[in-house]
Amino acid sequence: MRSVTYSMSVSLDGYVVGPDGGFDWTVPDEEVFRFATDEVREAGVHLLGRRLYETMLYWETVNQNPSLDFSTLEFAAVWRSLPKVVFSTTLSAVEGNARLASGGLAEEIERLRAEPGGGNIAIGGAGLAAEAAASGLIDEYRARVYPVLVGGGVPFFPRHGRRVDLELVETRIFSSRIVYFRYRVVR
Repeated sequence: MRSVTYSMSVSLDGYVVGPDGGFDWTVPDEEVFRFATDEVREAGVHLLGRRLYETMLYWETVNQNPSLDFSTLEFAAVWRSLPKVVFSTTLSAVEGNARLASGGLAEEIERLRAEPGGGNIAIGGAGLAAEAAASGLIDEYRARVYPVLVGGGVPFFPRHGRRVDLELVETRIFSSRIVYFRYRVVR
């Protein structure tokens, strides 16, 4: 059965976006960017909320800029080919290798888990991840922790009022002082 993974960059104080809506502190260096590319390569499908989908639209056309380096072009190619499911009540159409969700989050995840095929089910966007976590649907939490305190904003970890025990599976410290933690939910 395919695992549901939630992976994002996060400040040391636990936020994916600062109080001003900014996330400029998450710009990765080459080492972290390659790591993130490999992580996306592991996914079989990516679930996104509307805001993250709109942010990631950049990667659908970035390859048209001839001055980009190999890593940027590689990530763009991996991202464009990855199937995506967008959860939105306001969008009527999506671009690229994406489709609008036809059901609720739990229903979509159940259907995707039952489908044959490899790769995990990646989930992106704090709001969508919070909904999945509240329903006990996330199997792994993956955090790239940046050495910055932003003081508030959108939290990485959802506030759903229930305890979730985790098992540390992997850690990595990058030369840029970013620390990666991968935790599996203990069931």
